[in-house]
Amino acid sequence: AYNPWGFIRGEAELWRYGGDPYLGQPRAFSQPSPWAWVDVSQLQAAAPLHPVAVQCQEAQMVVTVHKDLFGTGRLVRAVDLTLGLAACLPAIWSAAETTVTFVAGLHECGSTLKVTPDALVYSTSLHYKPVSAGNPVIVRTSPAVVPIECHYPRRENVSSNGVKPTWAPFRSTLSFEEKLPFSLRLMSDDWSAERVSTIFQLGEVLHFQAGVNAENHAPLRLFVDNCVATLTPDKSSSPQYAFIDFSGCLVDGQLDDATSTFISPRPRQDVLQFAVDAFKFVGDSSNLIYITCHLKVSLADRAPDPLNKACSFNKASNLWAPVEGTQDVCSCCEMRSCGSARHSRRLHTPSRWQGGRVRRELPSELDPMVKEADVVVGPLFIHSWQDHSVRRMPSQGHLWMVLGLAAVAGLVILILAVLGALTVCQ
Repeated sequence: AYNPWGFIRGEAELWRYGGDPYLGQPRAFSQPSPWAWVDVSQLQAAAPLHPVAVQCQEAQMVVTVHKDLFGTGRLVRAVDLTLGLAACLPAIWSAAETTVTFVAGLHECGSTLKVTPDALVYSTSLHYKPVSAGNPVIVRTSPAVVPIECHYPRRENVSSNGVKPTWAPFRSTLSFEEKLPFSLRLMSDDWSAERVSTIFQLGEVLHFQAGVNAENHAPLRLFVDNCVATLTPDKSSSPQYAFIDFSGCLVDGQLDDATSTFISPRPRQDVLQFAVDAFKFVGDSSNLIYITCHLKVSLADRAPDPLNKACSFNKASNLWAPVEGTQDVCSCCEMRSCGSARHSRRLHTPSRWQGGRVRRELPSELDPMVKEADVVVGPLFIHSWQDHSVRRMPSQGHLWMVLGLAAVAGLVILILAVLGALTVCQ
């Protein structure tokens, strides 16, 4: 049986195009192991060796560049070579060596991941940007970009009834490597489409739809951990108002003048909708608010618990009710204490993933850097009828100006009338 973790440690198969990288056909054969594709057509290399060679390893790629990059005998400088959009510098190089080596994790240096039906394709590029070391008016070489790809097969992992593998299937493991794309949208009143306008009147209802793209992942259930309204995009600024708190309690629904609630049932497990009555901060003349919500997911087959729930307050029964799960998961909402989550509520950055290490845990063990994120909506303009009435009323200065102009106009008319009368008498 082929083990997808038994990657080749030697030099991978090298694909080279003879012309345009998008029009030519690669001269290579398909194989079940990871392989690299390098387009060196821009270099027009005449050297007998490949000027750029790539090894696609388990969690990183190793790029070896010959200093005779263009095959002309003129060696390039290592400081003029970088990898990826992040411009990563070489890991191994010296003036005495004829090659320069880059070692980068699959998610480092600004590389991108593309999922095809048959493979996971990690793409990056080698950049040569020469800096003139002599006369700044002239150059003696041209910059170049070498596209690089590492292909990892998705359909080559197998198992048997006699031997139970201890590693997670390749597709399941890599699917959790990327951070999940969370979203928070303002919807129309009937939830049929995304709302175009962000202007609201006090008395209207804000319809929010939180979601996560769970494609290529195990079935997930989305939760809104907390939502905070502020005057700026910074959720820690003051003043602020938390209308969802305590790991999924819509506390705004307890107020006498509010009907805020989670919408039940959900349209899908990876989508959660909730409605909140429009509000604004007291004494704020800008009428602008920003909404920051902390979203997270759990496996869909896992029962809701006090840290993963969506609870609304039912004023008719004077009780908290969950969107799904048993009534007891919401009991902590009344006590305003639902325990402390295992991970911080702040927005996690995928720094540890950028090291290129591939997780081998089972999909049920979701990493906090993968399963939660902060999403901001705003600014929202919340106005009232009082704002319109104030705009229609002229200020005291404008009032005196109007009266003054009226007096002047009256005086002019009176003078003209007197002059007209005198002319008629004469």
